[in-house]
Amino acid sequence: MDQKPPFDFKDFKDFKDFKPPRINTKAIIITVIILVAISFVSTLWFTVAPEEVGVVLRFGKYNRAVDPGLNFKLPFGIEQLYKVPVERQLKLEFGFRTYKAGVRTQYSTTKYQEESLMLTGDLNAAEVEWIVQFRVADPYKFLFRVRSAEKTFRDINEAVMREIVGDRTVDEVLTVGRQEVATTVNIKLQELCDQYELGIKVDQVVLQDVNPPELVKPAFNEVNEAQQEREKLINQAKSEYNKVVPKAKGEAERTIEEAKGYALERVNKARGEASKFNSVFKEYSKAKDVTRQRIYLETMNDVMQQVGRKLITDEEATGILPLFQLDRGGAK
Repeated sequence: MDQKPPFDFKDFKDFKDFKPPRINTKAIIITVIILVAISFVSTLWFTVAPEEVGVVLRFGKYNRAVDPGLNFKLPFGIEQLYKVPVERQLKLEFGFRTYKAGVRTQYSTTKYQEESLMLTGDLNAAEVEWIVQFRVADPYKFLFRVRSAEKTFRDINEAVMREIVGDRTVDEVLTVGRQEVATTVNIKLQELCDQYELGIKVDQVVLQDVNPPELVKPAFNEVNEAQQEREKLINQAKSEYNKVVPKAKGEAERTIEEAKGYALERVNKARGEASKFNSVFKEYSKAKDVTRQRIYLETMNDVMQQVGRKLITDEEATGILPLFQLDRGGAK
């Protein structure tokens, strides 16, 4: 079946009978007014989050900074707004990227060796991955003093880290000098940020991971194990030294003190005996007979106490020995 077209000029015998549809001018004007009003209202006010500061430009020139909350500006692009997070801690990652943060953080499998591969001061290669945490201290400087302030800050980070790592050996970077490297980079970064007027306050630089390149990692691990074994043997020797030497020194000091004490005892005893002898001699000089008799009695008292049975007889008595029964263990 043939379908008849919805409109065919053959239906009109004369174009004079054709009339265009009427345009509702009033409705169009009302629609335009509504759209203008909506655009006016939507560009008139704005909201700044608590951790942000609003920077307002008027005809492309800095005009003012506004605090968090509801604020107003001139509409239709006369004033433009930039929101800068001044209270939020921001971070940049070098040598790796965080794919998903959480309890179990997931990292991107892509290698960023153009950022992390560096040459140390002893001409060894190392892959250095680090994080820089910072805040925007001055929104005006951050937006207008340097073009692409965040990209410039990233470039400064790479340059400073390569400079600091290039002044140190690979052992310092991988082990004992990591904290010192991070601290030095932090100070140097802040100096350059102030010099370039980036408006950035560096909070912390953290060395996330420092490793030798994959191609030389087995050889480096062998060297590291040998150094650890050497340190282990040195520590064992020092421990044995600290155990034996102080003990020997202590015994020597004890022997010396015992000898000093013995010498002092003998000297004091000799002095006491000499003083006693002098006292006795002094008394003996005053009364020789009495003193001689007293010394004799004292001496006999000491001697007689060590003798068993004592028999005192008259030297002129005779024939009395059988009466004493000396065969029973008597004295002489």
